[in-house]
Amino acid sequence: MKPVHDEECAVACTAEIIGSKWTAIIVHDLSEGPRRFSELERSCPGISPRTLSERLRVLEQDGILEKHASARRAEYELTEKGTALLPIIEEMRRFGHGWLVGAEGHSHGAKTSVAPAA
Repeated sequence: MKPVHDEECAVACTAEIIGSKWTAIIVHDLSEGPRRFSELERSCPGISPRTLSERLRVLEQDGILEKHASARRAEYELTEKGTALLPIIEEMRRFGHGWLVGAEGHSHGAKTSVAPAA
């Protein structure tokens, strides 16, 4: 039996890109225009410079963004392929606002503690 989600499954291939940690946030940030490394680093609290560098390198290899380097600085910008991901990012934002952000029981980024049993 052929696997349902193999290398020819469009959903699996897209999830492989967008599902990597930090990718959606980086793509979202670049939707507003080119950004320098330091700007991306500030917009992703908790990401290490090494991880950001690695994510940017992989996204460049995947054709999602381009790096424009000059003598003084480098900027990252979405390609046409990267821009095509923006409707997915928008739906993630809509889902998050509708179901997660401010929702009771949602704990992204928050530490929750369980009260000891009486």
